[in-house]
Amino acid sequence: MDRKIFSTAAFFGMTAIILGAFGAHALKKVLTLDQLATFETGVKYQMYHALFLLFLGLNNHLTSKTKKTIVFLTILGIIFFSGSIYLLATNSLTSFDFKVIGIVTPIGGLLLIVAWSIFMIQFLKKKA
Repeated sequence: MDRKIFSTAAFFGMTAIILGAFGAHALKKVLTLDQLATFETGVKYQMYHALFLLFLGLNNHLTSKTKKTIVFLTILGIIFFSGSIYLLATNSLTSFDFKVIGIVTPIGGLLLIVAWSIFMIQFLKKKA
């Protein structure tokens, strides 16, 4: 299980770096400062949660079932939250109006909050 978590963390970390560089160099020429800041928010949250997954994989105090739940919620949260932010920030570059998927962003944020909440609750339940 931990190997899958590490691989997932590495994938999201790697793609956050790629997307950050893409935003800083290629998109800088075609997006407004506000759109770039929005795109960067997606990159930051993706990287924060890649590190969260890495920490989760290193943690030996949680059951495999709990880890699986947290990983699932985090993956969906990253895809919904950061993914929708990337699409919304670059909306002006396509003919499709991604504003219709705007509702996905807070759902992704909620999934990330739930993942962190489960993580916290599991530690609060542990006896010293």
